[in-house]
Amino acid sequence: MPSISFFYGIVISMYYDDHNPPHFHADYQGQKAEVALDGTVLKGSLPNAQLRMVQAWAYIHREDLAANWELLKNSSQPEKIDPLR
Repeated sequence: MPSISFFYGIVISMYYDDHNPPHFHADYQGQKAEVALDGTVLKGSLPNAQLRMVQAWAYIHREDLAANWELLKNSSQPEKIDPLR
């Protein structure tokens, strides 16, 4: 599972050939969530502060995330995405 970003202790990753809907995985201190590209939590959970950061990051980088989803669907290497600052 390629890691595409890291900020404030949160690791953001996407799987090759993952299931729909398009989403990414956020991991913070052992807590995990699958998050749709629009910021909706599909599965799992994160602490509220970290979830808000992940959702803000997803909003800022929604086009980059969509492009990475397509790259991964075609078995290509995803691009790194700038962290939240």
